[in-house]
Amino acid sequence: MTVRTLICDDHAVVRAGLLALLGSVDGIEVVGEAGSGEEAVAMAAKLEPDVVLMDLQLGPGIDGATATRRIAAQGVRVLVLTTYDTDADITRAIEAGATGYLLKAERPEELFAAIRSAAQGRTALSAPVAERVVDRMRGAGPPGLTDRERDILAQLARGLGNREIARALFISEATVKTHLGRIYAKLGVDTRAGAVAVAKEQRLLP
Repeated sequence: MTVRTLICDDHAVVRAGLLALLGSVDGIEVVGEAGSGEEAVAMAAKLEPDVVLMDLQLGPGIDGATATRRIAAQGVRVLVLTTYDTDADITRAIEAGATGYLLKAERPEELFAAIRSAAQGRTALSAPVAERVVDRMRGAGPPGLTDRERDILAQLARGLGNREIARALFISEATVKTHLGRIYAKLGVDTRAGAVAVAKEQRLLP
């Protein structure tokens, strides 16, 4: 069986790399490439591929999760291929109907196997993503924040920037950035607004 595949990524260089990579393996044929969510939806309807490789963060227009929902509604399998593995991104993609969720850091062999699995309707998840999904199902919360991280989170909630937070807490901006990275990782977000929203939801703020 040859898996007919459609690539959707807003970066031309990434599409070219995937085209070359997938063209080097037997049993996978790239039937088209799209640079936007709208284009992917239209091409999926026209070309009827077995699998659509979908990036989540696209340019102007609909995002990858919205495109995934529309394509999945056509009965086409969607395999998310992205650099983002936050809880929010994973949840949105799976709820939209994605068959699998793979990170771009995976080895080519993992990508090939995931495409074949998705074509057969089997779920394909990168190991870090699978761990997050299992933890969520078990009801495991994020790792606890340190006192300093809670301090910085409180300043974030006040709308302060990195320089202002550094001055308020008598630490360097570099230290603030380091703590922010850890806070984002623990809360499963990648933006300041996301960190504040999750912190309020989980009652982590004073």
